[in-house]
Amino acid sequence: MRAVFSEAYKNQQSIVEDFVNNFSDEQGELFGKGDRNKIKLFPLDGKLINIKSFKVPNAVNKIAYRFLRKSKAERSFNYAQYLISKNIGTPYPIAFAENKTTFFFLESYYVSEHLECNLTYRELVTQPNYPDHENILRAFTRFTFELHQKRIEFLDHSPGNTLIKKDITGAYEFFLVDLNRMNFRDLNFLDRMKNFARLTPKIEMVQIMADEYSKLIKEDKDIVFETMWRYTQEFQNKFKRKKELKKKLKFWKA
Repeated sequence: MRAVFSEAYKNQQSIVEDFVNNFSDEQGELFGKGDRNKIKLFPLDGKLINIKSFKVPNAVNKIAYRFLRKSKAERSFNYAQYLISKNIGTPYPIAFAENKTTFFFLESYYVSEHLECNLTYRELVTQPNYPDHENILRAFTRFTFELHQKRIEFLDHSPGNTLIKKDITGAYEFFLVDLNRMNFRDLNFLDRMKNFARLTPKIEMVQIMADEYSKLIKEDKDIVFETMWRYTQEFQNKFKRKKELKKKLKFWKA
């Protein structure tokens, strides 16, 4: 097992490595559903830490991740460090660990501090009467604009991947999770609009985000909305077709 730690946690390395090595045992508290990857919480010196176990990749990726590509765990760790250097919120990265053989890549783990939040973006979609809904949505839009200005393209910009906290002043803070897919590049207008596509199917939410973003980018509000909504519809239609195809495949398998 190869493990790389941030400087702040090198003194706790042996404890964290023990958590990772015994991840499949009954230690730790399971967090979330864990359909593809599993997350467990562990106590460490009065804090909770979060260990994400990525599933063993398929046969092709066992070779690709062994020799050609950085693992999801390593990318998550590196990207978290980069986000923090740019003053973008994300749970503090502690370590990543990888299990490899001579020819194949097996498990990998990303370890971070666990962040308690008030809500995620998903609650804004599912609870339209959530307190201060519009102000949170506008603040989230300003946060996304900040990402774009700092040349950060978060490819998994979807409802569950932004944690939202209300600080003691009443302001909202945003923290990105599930970090392994990112680009760092200049984003043109269409790139920026497309980055909102996965967030919500609700036109009224897109209208608010478009209104706020148009003020920041100094672009016509109607153009921003029409473009953002077009990409949203394209994504939603593609998502529905994919779900229908999965249902058909399950039916034939049954």
